[in-house]
Amino acid sequence: MDGQAALAVTVFLVVYAVIVLEAVHRTTIALVGAVCLVLLGVVSQNEAIAAIDWNTLGLLIGMMTVVEITRHTGLFEYIAIKAAQFGGGRPMPLMFWLSVMTALASALLDNVTTVLLVVPVTFALTEILKVSPFPFLMAEILAANIGGTATLVGDPPNIMIGSATGLSFMDFVVNLGPVVFLVQALTCLIFYYLYRRQMAVSEEDRAEIMEIDARTEIKNRKLLQKCLLVLGVTVLGFIAHGWLHLEPATIALGGAALLLLISNLQPEQVLSPLEWQVIFFFLGLFIIVGALEKTGMIRWVAEQALQVTGGNMVFTALLIIWLSALASAFVDNIPFVATMIPLIFAMGQIQPLQLEPLWWSLSLGACFGGNGTLIGASANLVVAGLAARRGVSISFPQYFRLGFPLMLISVIVSTAYVWLRFLN
Repeated sequence: MDGQAALAVTVFLVVYAVIVLEAVHRTTIALVGAVCLVLLGVVSQNEAIAAIDWNTLGLLIGMMTVVEITRHTGLFEYIAIKAAQFGGGRPMPLMFWLSVMTALASALLDNVTTVLLVVPVTFALTEILKVSPFPFLMAEILAANIGGTATLVGDPPNIMIGSATGLSFMDFVVNLGPVVFLVQALTCLIFYYLYRRQMAVSEEDRAEIMEIDARTEIKNRKLLQKCLLVLGVTVLGFIAHGWLHLEPATIALGGAALLLLISNLQPEQVLSPLEWQVIFFFLGLFIIVGALEKTGMIRWVAEQALQVTGGNMVFTALLIIWLSALASAFVDNIPFVATMIPLIFAMGQIQPLQLEPLWWSLSLGACFGGNGTLIGASANLVVAGLAARRGVSISFPQYFRLGFPLMLISVIVSTAYVWLRFLN
């Protein structure tokens, strides 16, 4: 290992350790690490800029903007109340429909934004029914990460994989949709089994839910019509982006720009609340991983992995899905996937492998693995933070006792799915 490679590895390990220990905000340490690599001469400024995946960043910013504008309409509150009423104001159907709504919204939007919209409504509904919000919040966390796995735009790891590989929106839906549906259905059944005896409510509280006029939640009907139109066109654009010869980022930013133009909202109203810390975290991370790639460390790790698996396609795919799941349970899945993408490409260069099953293994492992612990995915921490503000504790042990076994079940199902569909 030469001096530059040693510097790249040292910076990477320090940044990863700080992210895991949460000693410094992950965006801050990622940017500090990236700047250090440029100052130390491991990468030049031009090489650092070239290492950034602008398609991923553009897709995130575009979808965040569309969702932020839609948030002003009250659509998400309306849907949540309708979900409660559809279940007759009973807690178990409410939990089911809220989790299904969260999974569907996470597939089309992104999981962090989805939980930010769903959690406040969940607290309002559980307060009326006088039931503990904890199982509802846990069901929504798991559903957000499960649903986000189904599409190109649902979870940051998928955005990164799609951008790097050219896999389309429909590629994700067709190849991952069936297993996502199965895992979500299985998770709902397990929640029903665990909590069905703890959800007794009075007829008066149920009646209060049923009497809510959901239409009053819609704050701006004209804006809602515009948002639904643009969101529909954007999703159709994702589906057809291969035929249109447009990158997903172009479609997302185009939808965001159009909605900004016709919404009559000022740019600062929309752009200020966006999660810019996530964007800058990605930016720093891409530079750090780019330095590892430039110095040859990614290729070296790929060679070692192939020695372990003997180049066997089945063993390689299973190693990736389980390594991704267990690693993503204990560290944020975004930096892990950022490291794994060039590693898989390097495997394909060293030995002829069919890479597509490896991408699906990486996506399923990283996205489902994020459900394993409280720190496994951004959505988990966001919900825990929102709950803490309302006096509801979701501690690491509390989360682990429920989330980790369910994560293992989802990965076992995914392993069987990958083997039967892609490797048999």
